[in-house]
Amino acid sequence: MANQPIYGVIAEFETPEQVLQAALRTHAAGYRSIDAYSPIPVEGLAEAIGFEWTSLPMVVFTGGLLGGCGGFFMCWYANVISFPLNVGGKPLNSWPAWIPITYELTILGAALAAVFGMIIMNGLPRPYHPVFNVPRFALASTDRFFLCIKAKDKKFDLAQTKAFLEEMKPHGVFEVEA
Repeated sequence: MANQPIYGVIAEFETPEQVLQAALRTHAAGYRSIDAYSPIPVEGLAEAIGFEWTSLPMVVFTGGLLGGCGGFFMCWYANVISFPLNVGGKPLNSWPAWIPITYELTILGAALAAVFGMIIMNGLPRPYHPVFNVPRFALASTDRFFLCIKAKDKKFDLAQTKAFLEEMKPHGVFEVEA
């Protein structure tokens, strides 16, 4: 029987403190391709596994900027090019009247960029993930915490990585098939 390709090794922990300490220790040991799964937010866990920066703020800023410029251009085009009306001797390019529309489209552009940027950057929708192959992973949505070291990590060696995770006294250590 042919060996299944390995996605990584996953360890199951019972408390958020245990998974946080395991993540800190794993990152300190030199592993960089790490994932943590938790039913509740664990403060410091993202930093412990190496998340430091995301480009989502730049995506939101760009979306807001494009929305604002689009709103301003829409008003300018309608009032100056498409349907120019001289009302009370005011100039055609009377921008103070366009501030509410520009503001609202800035907010709309930023909000849409935030939602769709987050969805795309998180790789959603993801109907299948290799960690679903571990039967006990179903507990990740109720009361267990999991730490996964992926096989694509430069330091990954199946036997050594399993032994490393077992040193932290988890509830269990499992191979994750790809």
